[in-house]
Amino acid sequence: MKNIFSKIWYLYYDGFCNMTIGKTLWMIILVKLFIMFFVLRLFFFPNYFKDMPNDKAKSEFVGTELIKRSNP
Repeated sequence: MKNIFSKIWYLYYDGFCNMTIGKTLWMIILVKLFIMFFVLRLFFFPNYFKDMPNDKAKSEFVGTELIKRSNP
């Protein structure tokens, strides 16, 4: 089993080391993921629970928000 895993590891390692344009494409992918998950989260998904002291207060907040938003 160890021999199979080492062959797979060296296959991917060798493939990534010999990339030319692929490294640039991977950097673009990583930058886009960073923007999607970290930067956009700061602006579009605020943390409403930071001022809540315990789980009960959080659950009550969620319950009231669900009721308010389901009844227009």
